[in-house]
Amino acid sequence: MRHFTSRSLRMAELQRGGVEPEVLNGDVPNGERGDAADASDDALKQSEEQTLEDKEKDEDGEEDGEEGENTAGKNKKKKKKKKKAKGQTDPPTIPICELYPAGDFPKGEECEYPPSKDGRSAAWRTTSEEKRVLDKANEEMWVDFRQAAEAHRQVRTYVRSWIQPGMTMIDICERLEDCSRRLIKEDGLRAGLAFPTGCSINHCAAHYTPNAGDPTVLRYDDVCKIDFGTHINGRIIDCAFTVTFNPKYDRLLEAVKDATDTGIKFAGIDVRLCDVGETIQEVMESYEVEIDGKTYQVKPIRNLNGHSIGQYRIHSGKTVPIVKGGEATRMEEGEVYAIETFGSTGRGAVHDDMECSHYMKNFNVGHVPIRLPRAKHLLNVINENFGTLAFCRRWLDRHGESKYLMALKNLCDLGIIDPYPPLCDTKGSYTAQYEHTILLRPTAKEVVSRGDDY
Repeated sequence: MRHFTSRSLRMAELQRGGVEPEVLNGDVPNGERGDAADASDDALKQSEEQTLEDKEKDEDGEEDGEEGENTAGKNKKKKKKKKKAKGQTDPPTIPICELYPAGDFPKGEECEYPPSKDGRSAAWRTTSEEKRVLDKANEEMWVDFRQAAEAHRQVRTYVRSWIQPGMTMIDICERLEDCSRRLIKEDGLRAGLAFPTGCSINHCAAHYTPNAGDPTVLRYDDVCKIDFGTHINGRIIDCAFTVTFNPKYDRLLEAVKDATDTGIKFAGIDVRLCDVGETIQEVMESYEVEIDGKTYQVKPIRNLNGHSIGQYRIHSGKTVPIVKGGEATRMEEGEVYAIETFGSTGRGAVHDDMECSHYMKNFNVGHVPIRLPRAKHLLNVINENFGTLAFCRRWLDRHGESKYLMALKNLCDLGIIDPYPPLCDTKGSYTAQYEHTILLRPTAKEVVSRGDDY
Protein backbone atom coordinates (compact mmCIF):
# COMPACT_ATOMS: atom_id res chain seq x y z
CA MET A 1 0.00 0.00 0.00
CA ARG A 2 1.43 3.37 -1.02
CA HIS A 3 1.61 6.17 1.60
CA PHE A 4 1.33 9.88 0.75
CA THR A 5 2.54 12.83 2.82
CA SER A 6 1.09 16.34 2.66
CA ARG A 7 3.28 18.48 0.40
CA SER A 8 2.91 21.65 2.49
CA LEU A 9 3.82 19.78 5.69
CA ARG A 10 6.94 18.31 4.13
CA MET A 11 8.06 21.69 2.80
CA ALA A 12 7.65 23.34 6.14
CA GLU A 13 9.71 20.65 7.87
CA LEU A 14 12.51 20.97 5.41
CA GLN A 15 12.64 24.74 5.70
CA ARG A 16 12.77 24.56 9.49
CA GLY A 17 15.72 22.20 9.26
CA GLY A 18 17.58 24.60 6.91
CA VAL A 19 17.48 22.07 4.05
CA GLU A 20 16.72 23.09 0.47
CA PRO A 21 13.47 21.65 -0.89
CA GLU A 22 13.93 18.39 -2.85
CA VAL A 23 12.06 17.51 -5.99
CA LEU A 24 8.95 15.50 -5.19
CA ASN A 25 6.76 13.55 -7.59
CA GLY A 26 8.50 15.09 -10.57
CA ASP A 27 7.70 18.72 -9.65
CA VAL A 28 10.60 21.13 -10.15
CA PRO A 29 10.72 24.81 -9.31
CA ASN A 30 10.32 27.14 -12.30
CA GLY A 31 13.53 27.61 -14.39
CA GLU A 32 15.24 24.54 -12.91
CA ARG A 33 13.30 21.68 -14.56
CA GLY A 34 15.67 21.26 -17.63
CA ASP A 35 18.90 21.48 -15.60
CA ALA A 36 17.70 19.00 -13.04
CA ALA A 37 16.56 16.53 -15.69
CA ASP A 38 19.91 16.76 -17.44
CA ALA A 39 21.80 16.24 -14.23
CA SER A 40 19.61 13.27 -13.40
CA ASP A 41 20.18 11.72 -16.84
CA ASP A 42 23.95 12.26 -16.59
CA ALA A 43 24.07 10.63 -13.22
CA LEU A 44 22.05 7.68 -14.52
CA LYS A 45 24.36 7.22 -17.52
CA GLN A 46 27.47 7.38 -15.34
CA SER A 47 25.96 4.80 -13.02
CA GLU A 48 25.13 2.48 -15.95
CA GLU A 49 28.60 2.89 -17.51
CA GLN A 50 30.27 2.14 -14.18
CA THR A 51 28.11 -0.97 -13.81
CA LEU A 52 29.09 -2.16 -17.30
CA GLU A 53 32.78 -1.55 -16.63
CA ASP A 54 32.57 -3.50 -13.39
CA LYS A 55 30.81 -6.32 -15.23
CA GLU A 56 33.47 -6.42 -17.96
CA LYS A 57 36.20 -6.53 -15.34
CA ASP A 58 34.46 -9.43 -13.64
CA GLU A 59 34.12 -11.30 -16.95
CA ASP A 60 37.77 -10.69 -17.82
CA GLY A 61 38.76 -11.97 -14.43
CA GLU A 62 36.69 -15.12 -14.85
CA GLU A 63 38.21 -15.85 -18.27
CA ASP A 64 41.67 -15.40 -16.86
CA GLY A 65 40.79 -18.07 -14.31
CA GLU A 66 42.28 -16.36 -11.27
CA GLU A 67 40.13 -14.67 -8.62
CA GLY A 68 41.44 -11.40 -7.29
CA GLU A 69 43.68 -10.90 -10.37
CA ASN A 70 41.13 -9.52 -12.83
CA THR A 71 43.21 -6.49 -13.66
CA ALA A 72 46.31 -8.56 -14.37
CA GLY A 73 44.29 -10.81 -16.69
CA LYS A 74 43.01 -7.79 -18.59
CA ASN A 75 46.53 -6.40 -18.99
CA LYS A 76 47.73 -9.73 -20.38
CA LYS A 77 44.99 -9.65 -23.01
CA LYS A 78 45.88 -6.12 -24.01
CA LYS A 79 49.51 -7.08 -24.52
CA LYS A 80 48.52 -9.94 -26.83
CA LYS A 81 46.42 -7.60 -28.95
CA LYS A 82 49.28 -5.12 -29.30
CA LYS A 83 51.73 -7.80 -30.49
CA LYS A 84 52.64 -7.18 -34.15
CA ALA A 85 53.73 -9.61 -36.87
CA LYS A 86 57.46 -9.81 -37.39
CA GLY A 87 58.70 -7.87 -40.43
CA GLN A 88 61.72 -8.46 -42.63
CA THR A 89 64.95 -6.62 -41.92
CA ASP A 90 66.98 -4.57 -44.40
CA PRO A 91 69.10 -6.30 -45.62
CA PRO A 92 66.90 -9.41 -45.24
CA THR A 93 68.11 -11.80 -42.54
CA ILE A 94 64.97 -13.38 -41.04
CA PRO A 95 64.08 -16.83 -42.46
CA ILE A 96 60.77 -17.00 -44.31
CA CYS A 97 59.51 -19.72 -41.96
CA GLU A 98 59.88 -17.28 -39.06
CA LEU A 99 58.11 -14.47 -40.90
CA TYR A 100 55.13 -16.79 -41.42
CA PRO A 101 55.16 -19.05 -38.33
CA ALA A 102 51.64 -20.31 -39.08
CA GLY A 103 52.79 -21.56 -42.47
CA ASP A 104 50.43 -19.30 -44.41
CA PHE A 105 53.00 -18.33 -47.05
CA PRO A 106 51.83 -16.00 -49.85
CA LYS A 107 50.27 -17.68 -52.83
CA GLY A 108 51.46 -16.96 -56.34
CA GLU A 109 49.29 -15.60 -59.12
CA GLU A 110 46.30 -17.91 -59.58
CA CYS A 111 45.02 -18.11 -63.15
CA GLU A 112 42.14 -19.92 -64.81
CA TYR A 113 43.24 -22.60 -67.24
CA PRO A 114 42.97 -21.78 -70.96
CA PRO A 115 39.85 -23.07 -72.75
CA SER A 116 40.07 -26.40 -74.56
CA LYS A 117 40.41 -26.67 -78.34
CA ASP A 118 36.62 -27.00 -78.73
CA GLY A 119 36.13 -23.75 -76.80
CA ARG A 120 34.95 -25.24 -73.51
CA SER A 121 35.87 -23.13 -70.49
CA ALA A 122 37.93 -24.56 -67.64
CA ALA A 123 36.14 -22.43 -65.05
CA TRP A 124 34.37 -25.53 -63.69
CA ARG A 125 37.63 -26.60 -62.05
CA THR A 126 37.48 -23.74 -59.56
CA THR A 127 34.06 -24.82 -58.25
CA SER A 128 34.32 -28.60 -58.56
CA GLU A 129 34.17 -30.21 -55.13
CA GLU A 130 36.19 -33.18 -56.37
CA LYS A 131 39.01 -30.92 -57.62
CA ARG A 132 38.98 -28.94 -54.39
CA VAL A 133 39.47 -32.13 -52.40
CA LEU A 134 42.37 -33.16 -54.66
CA ASP A 135 43.90 -29.71 -54.32
CA LYS A 136 43.62 -29.84 -50.54
CA ALA A 137 45.20 -33.30 -50.47
CA ASN A 138 48.39 -31.82 -51.95
CA GLU A 139 48.36 -28.68 -49.81
CA GLU A 140 51.55 -29.64 -47.97
CA MET A 141 53.42 -29.80 -51.27
CA TRP A 142 51.99 -26.48 -52.51
CA VAL A 143 53.01 -24.85 -49.20
CA ASP A 144 56.63 -26.02 -49.67
CA PHE A 145 56.70 -24.42 -53.11
CA ARG A 146 55.23 -21.17 -51.75
CA GLN A 147 57.80 -20.94 -48.97
CA ALA A 148 60.66 -21.42 -51.43
CA ALA A 149 59.05 -18.90 -53.81
CA GLU A 150 58.76 -16.23 -51.12
CA ALA A 151 62.44 -16.66 -50.32
CA HIS A 152 63.23 -16.27 -54.03
CA ARG A 153 61.17 -13.08 -54.28
CA GLN A 154 62.82 -11.44 -51.28
CA VAL A 155 66.33 -12.44 -52.37
CA ARG A 156 65.96 -11.10 -55.90
CA THR A 157 64.48 -7.85 -54.60
CA TYR A 158 67.52 -7.51 -52.36
CA VAL A 159 69.92 -8.29 -55.23
CA ARG A 160 68.32 -5.68 -57.48
CA SER A 161 68.94 -3.05 -54.78
CA TRP A 162 72.74 -3.33 -54.91
CA ILE A 163 73.89 -5.04 -58.12
CA GLN A 164 75.86 -2.58 -60.24
CA PRO A 165 78.67 -2.33 -62.78
CA GLY A 166 82.17 -2.83 -61.37
CA MET A 167 81.28 -5.75 -59.11
CA THR A 168 82.97 -9.09 -59.66
CA MET A 169 80.71 -11.99 -60.62
CA ILE A 170 82.02 -14.00 -57.66
CA ASP A 171 81.00 -11.23 -55.25
CA ILE A 172 77.52 -11.00 -56.82
CA CYS A 173 76.95 -14.76 -56.62
CA GLU A 174 78.25 -15.17 -53.09
CA ARG A 175 76.20 -12.27 -51.71
CA LEU A 176 73.08 -13.63 -53.40
CA GLU A 177 73.68 -17.17 -52.18
CA ASP A 178 74.46 -16.07 -48.61
CA CYS A 179 71.15 -14.19 -48.45
CA SER A 180 69.29 -17.10 -50.03
CA ARG A 181 70.72 -19.56 -47.49
CA ARG A 182 69.56 -17.32 -44.63
CA LEU A 183 66.03 -16.81 -45.90
CA ILE A 184 65.45 -20.43 -46.86
CA LYS A 185 67.04 -21.47 -43.53
CA GLU A 186 69.38 -23.96 -45.13
CA ASP A 187 69.10 -27.38 -43.53
CA GLY A 188 70.98 -30.09 -45.38
CA LEU A 189 68.84 -31.64 -48.10
CA ARG A 190 65.60 -30.52 -46.45
CA ALA A 191 65.97 -26.85 -47.39
CA GLY A 192 68.53 -24.87 -49.34
CA LEU A 193 69.72 -23.79 -52.77
CA ALA A 194 68.38 -25.85 -55.66
CA PHE A 195 71.23 -25.12 -58.09
CA PRO A 196 74.17 -22.72 -58.53
CA THR A 197 73.52 -19.07 -59.32
CA GLY A 198 73.68 -18.54 -63.05
CA CYS A 199 75.01 -15.13 -64.05
CA SER A 200 75.62 -15.64 -67.77
CA ILE A 201 76.68 -12.51 -69.63
CA ASN A 202 75.91 -11.27 -73.16
CA HIS A 203 76.29 -14.08 -75.75
CA CYS A 204 76.50 -16.69 -72.96
CA ALA A 205 72.88 -17.67 -72.34
CA ALA A 206 73.03 -20.20 -69.48
CA HIS A 207 75.02 -22.39 -67.06
CA TYR A 208 77.76 -19.91 -66.25
CA THR A 209 78.76 -19.28 -62.66
CA PRO A 210 82.29 -18.21 -61.75
CA ASN A 211 84.80 -20.73 -60.48
CA ALA A 212 87.31 -19.72 -57.80
CA GLY A 213 89.73 -17.08 -59.07
CA ASP A 214 87.49 -15.93 -61.94
CA PRO A 215 88.23 -12.19 -62.37
CA THR A 216 85.15 -11.38 -64.52
CA VAL A 217 83.60 -8.02 -63.67
CA LEU A 218 80.07 -6.87 -64.53
CA ARG A 219 80.11 -3.90 -66.92
CA TYR A 220 77.62 -1.16 -67.79
CA ASP A 221 76.98 -2.53 -71.30
CA ASP A 222 76.50 -6.15 -70.18
CA VAL A 223 73.30 -8.19 -70.36
CA CYS A 224 73.36 -10.48 -67.33
CA LYS A 225 70.93 -13.35 -66.72
CA ILE A 226 70.41 -14.04 -62.99
CA ASP A 227 69.08 -17.59 -62.66
CA PHE A 228 68.94 -19.14 -59.18
CA GLY A 229 66.78 -21.65 -57.35
CA THR A 230 65.53 -22.42 -53.86
CA HIS A 231 63.85 -25.53 -52.47
CA ILE A 232 61.98 -26.89 -49.47
CA ASN A 233 61.95 -30.69 -49.20
CA GLY A 234 63.07 -30.91 -52.82
CA ARG A 235 60.20 -28.74 -54.10
CA ILE A 236 62.20 -26.53 -56.44
CA ILE A 237 61.58 -22.94 -57.49
CA ASP A 238 63.36 -22.26 -60.79
CA CYS A 239 63.07 -18.59 -61.65
CA ALA A 240 65.24 -16.14 -63.61
CA PHE A 241 65.42 -12.53 -64.78
CA THR A 242 67.77 -10.33 -66.79
CA VAL A 243 69.73 -7.35 -65.47
CA THR A 244 70.86 -4.46 -67.70
CA PHE A 245 72.01 -0.92 -67.00
CA ASN A 246 72.03 0.51 -70.53
CA PRO A 247 68.47 1.28 -71.74
CA LYS A 248 69.36 0.25 -75.31
CA TYR A 249 68.55 -3.34 -74.31
CA ASP A 250 65.06 -2.57 -72.97
CA ARG A 251 63.31 -3.79 -76.10
CA LEU A 252 65.18 -7.11 -75.99
CA LEU A 253 64.12 -7.67 -72.38
CA GLU A 254 60.55 -6.68 -73.21
CA ALA A 255 60.41 -9.28 -76.02
CA VAL A 256 61.63 -12.13 -73.81
CA LYS A 257 59.43 -11.19 -70.87
CA ASP A 258 56.39 -11.03 -73.17
CA ALA A 259 57.26 -14.42 -74.63
CA THR A 260 57.58 -15.98 -71.17
CA ASP A 261 54.25 -14.50 -70.04
CA THR A 262 52.65 -15.84 -73.22
CA GLY A 263 54.00 -19.32 -72.52
CA ILE A 264 52.59 -19.13 -68.99
CA LYS A 265 49.21 -17.96 -70.29
CA PHE A 266 48.87 -20.84 -72.77
CA ALA A 267 50.25 -23.56 -70.47
CA GLY A 268 47.71 -25.77 -68.76
CA ILE A 269 46.28 -29.23 -68.16
CA ASP A 270 45.90 -31.23 -71.41
CA VAL A 271 47.74 -28.54 -73.41
CA ARG A 272 50.23 -29.93 -75.95
CA LEU A 273 53.83 -28.85 -75.31
CA CYS A 274 54.37 -28.11 -79.01
CA ASP A 275 51.47 -25.64 -78.99
CA VAL A 276 53.07 -23.70 -76.13
CA GLY A 277 56.34 -23.50 -78.09
CA GLU A 278 54.60 -22.25 -81.21
CA THR A 279 52.88 -19.38 -79.38
CA ILE A 280 56.15 -18.41 -77.65
CA GLN A 281 58.02 -18.24 -80.98
CA GLU A 282 55.28 -16.18 -82.62
CA VAL A 283 55.38 -13.55 -79.88
CA MET A 284 59.16 -13.33 -79.60
CA GLU A 285 59.79 -13.03 -83.33
CA SER A 286 57.29 -10.16 -83.54
CA TYR A 287 59.87 -7.93 -81.83
CA GLU A 288 62.75 -6.03 -83.37
CA VAL A 289 65.49 -4.28 -81.42
CA GLU A 290 67.93 -1.57 -82.43
CA ILE A 291 71.32 -1.78 -80.74
CA ASP A 292 74.16 0.59 -81.66
CA GLY A 293 72.46 1.59 -84.91
CA LYS A 294 71.78 -1.98 -86.09
CA THR A 295 68.34 -3.62 -86.14
CA TYR A 296 67.88 -7.25 -85.09
CA GLN A 297 64.88 -9.53 -85.06
CA VAL A 298 64.69 -11.21 -81.65
CA LYS A 299 65.14 -14.96 -82.14
CA PRO A 300 64.13 -17.64 -79.66
CA ILE A 301 67.09 -19.90 -78.84
CA ARG A 302 65.70 -23.09 -80.32
CA ASN A 303 67.82 -25.59 -78.39
CA LEU A 304 66.97 -24.17 -74.95
CA ASN A 305 63.67 -25.16 -73.33
CA GLY A 306 61.43 -24.99 -70.35
CA HIS A 307 60.96 -28.25 -68.45
CA SER A 308 58.93 -30.20 -65.94
CA ILE A 309 60.21 -30.23 -62.35
CA GLY A 310 60.17 -33.22 -59.99
CA GLN A 311 61.12 -33.58 -56.33
CA TYR A 312 64.90 -33.13 -56.09
CA ARG A 313 64.93 -33.28 -59.89
CA ILE A 314 65.26 -30.00 -61.79
CA HIS A 315 64.58 -31.61 -65.21
CA SER A 316 62.09 -34.42 -64.71
CA GLY A 317 61.52 -35.59 -68.26
CA LYS A 318 59.24 -33.26 -70.21
CA THR A 319 60.54 -30.27 -72.17
CA VAL A 320 58.62 -27.11 -73.06
CA PRO A 321 59.98 -25.87 -76.41
CA ILE A 322 60.17 -22.19 -77.29
CA VAL A 323 59.82 -22.81 -81.03
CA LYS A 324 57.24 -24.74 -83.05
CA GLY A 325 57.70 -28.38 -83.96
CA GLY A 326 58.17 -29.87 -80.52
CA GLU A 327 56.60 -32.96 -79.01
CA ALA A 328 52.82 -33.38 -78.92
CA THR A 329 53.01 -34.63 -75.32
CA ARG A 330 50.40 -33.02 -73.07
CA MET A 331 50.77 -31.32 -69.72
CA GLU A 332 49.02 -33.14 -66.90
CA GLU A 333 47.22 -32.25 -63.69
CA GLY A 334 49.51 -32.02 -60.66
CA GLU A 335 52.68 -31.38 -62.67
CA VAL A 336 55.10 -28.52 -62.04
CA TYR A 337 56.85 -26.67 -64.86
CA ALA A 338 59.56 -24.08 -65.36
CA ILE A 339 58.37 -21.87 -68.21
CA GLU A 340 61.47 -20.09 -69.49
CA THR A 341 62.33 -18.37 -72.73
CA PHE A 342 65.59 -17.09 -74.16
CA GLY A 343 65.83 -14.40 -76.84
CA SER A 344 68.95 -13.65 -78.87
CA THR A 345 70.28 -11.17 -81.41
CA GLY A 346 72.58 -13.93 -82.72
CA ARG A 347 71.90 -17.25 -84.48
CA GLY A 348 69.25 -18.38 -82.04
CA ALA A 349 71.18 -21.55 -81.09
CA VAL A 350 73.73 -22.28 -78.37
CA HIS A 351 76.74 -24.58 -78.03
CA ASP A 352 79.03 -25.66 -75.18
CA ASP A 353 81.80 -23.17 -74.50
CA MET A 354 84.15 -21.95 -71.76
CA GLU A 355 85.21 -23.63 -68.53
CA CYS A 356 82.63 -25.89 -66.88
CA SER A 357 81.28 -24.93 -63.45
CA HIS A 358 77.87 -26.69 -63.17
CA TYR A 359 77.57 -30.39 -62.31
CA MET A 360 74.76 -32.69 -61.23
CA LYS A 361 74.44 -36.32 -60.22
CA ASN A 362 72.64 -38.50 -62.76
CA PHE A 363 69.18 -39.04 -61.27
CA ASN A 364 68.80 -42.55 -62.70
CA VAL A 365 72.32 -43.86 -62.13
CA GLY A 366 72.57 -47.23 -60.41
CA HIS A 367 75.53 -48.72 -58.60
CA VAL A 368 78.78 -48.06 -60.44
CA PRO A 369 82.09 -49.47 -59.16
CA ILE A 370 84.60 -46.71 -58.33
CA ARG A 371 88.29 -47.52 -58.02
CA LEU A 372 89.80 -44.16 -57.09
CA PRO A 373 89.57 -43.53 -53.30
CA ARG A 374 89.39 -39.76 -53.86
CA ALA A 375 86.51 -40.23 -56.30
CA LYS A 376 84.67 -42.36 -53.72
CA HIS A 377 85.21 -39.66 -51.10
CA LEU A 378 84.03 -36.90 -53.44
CA LEU A 379 80.87 -38.84 -54.31
CA ASN A 380 80.10 -39.21 -50.60
CA VAL A 381 80.45 -35.44 -50.19
CA ILE A 382 78.14 -34.86 -53.17
CA ASN A 383 75.54 -37.35 -51.92
CA GLU A 384 75.54 -35.87 -48.43
CA ASN A 385 75.34 -32.20 -49.40
CA PHE A 386 73.64 -32.05 -52.81
CA GLY A 387 72.03 -35.42 -53.53
CA THR A 388 70.60 -35.16 -57.04
CA LEU A 389 70.52 -31.35 -57.00
CA ALA A 390 72.97 -29.39 -59.16
CA PHE A 391 76.15 -27.97 -57.61
CA CYS A 392 79.24 -26.04 -58.68
CA ARG A 393 82.93 -26.08 -57.93
CA ARG A 394 82.65 -23.06 -55.62
CA TRP A 395 80.30 -25.09 -53.43
CA LEU A 396 82.80 -27.94 -53.20
CA ASP A 397 85.41 -25.36 -52.14
CA ARG A 398 82.97 -24.10 -49.51
CA HIS A 399 82.71 -27.60 -48.03
CA GLY A 400 86.48 -27.74 -47.62
CA GLU A 401 87.29 -29.90 -50.64
CA SER A 402 90.53 -29.30 -52.55
CA LYS A 403 92.43 -30.94 -55.39
CA TYR A 404 89.26 -32.71 -56.49
CA LEU A 405 89.31 -32.02 -60.26
CA MET A 406 90.73 -35.43 -61.18
CA ALA A 407 88.19 -37.19 -58.96
CA LEU A 408 85.37 -35.07 -60.41
CA LYS A 409 86.47 -35.95 -63.95
CA ASN A 410 86.53 -39.63 -63.01
CA LEU A 411 82.93 -39.44 -61.75
CA CYS A 412 81.92 -37.69 -64.99
CA ASP A 413 83.68 -40.33 -67.11
CA LEU A 414 81.82 -43.06 -65.23
CA GLY A 415 78.48 -41.38 -65.94
CA ILE A 416 77.71 -40.84 -62.25
CA ILE A 417 78.03 -37.05 -62.51
CA ASP A 418 76.98 -35.04 -65.57
CA PRO A 419 78.82 -31.81 -66.45
CA TYR A 420 76.80 -28.82 -67.68
CA PRO A 421 79.19 -26.35 -69.36
CA PRO A 422 78.16 -22.78 -70.27
CA LEU A 423 75.88 -22.49 -73.31
CA CYS A 424 76.76 -19.69 -75.72
CA ASP A 425 75.45 -18.12 -78.94
CA THR A 426 77.77 -16.35 -81.40
CA LYS A 427 80.24 -13.91 -79.87
CA GLY A 428 79.08 -10.31 -80.06
CA SER A 429 75.41 -11.24 -79.71
CA TYR A 430 73.17 -10.52 -76.73
CA THR A 431 70.85 -12.96 -75.00
CA ALA A 432 68.12 -12.42 -72.39
CA GLN A 433 66.07 -14.76 -70.21
CA TYR A 434 62.91 -14.73 -68.08
CA GLU A 435 61.53 -17.71 -66.21
CA HIS A 436 58.79 -18.67 -63.74
CA THR A 437 57.68 -21.84 -61.98
CA ILE A 438 54.02 -22.81 -62.39
CA LEU A 439 51.91 -25.35 -60.48
CA LEU A 440 49.19 -27.17 -62.45
CA ARG A 441 46.89 -27.58 -59.47
CA PRO A 442 43.53 -29.38 -59.88
CA THR A 443 41.56 -26.15 -59.37
CA ALA A 444 43.80 -23.49 -60.93
CA LYS A 445 47.16 -22.71 -62.46
CA GLU A 446 49.40 -20.97 -59.93
CA VAL A 447 52.40 -18.91 -61.08
CA VAL A 448 53.99 -19.53 -57.73
CA SER A 449 57.16 -17.45 -58.30
CA ARG A 450 55.33 -14.37 -59.62
CA GLY A 451 56.23 -11.12 -57.86
CA ASP A 452 55.73 -7.38 -58.18
CA ASP A 453 58.91 -7.17 -60.23
CA TYR A 454 57.98 -9.58 -63.01
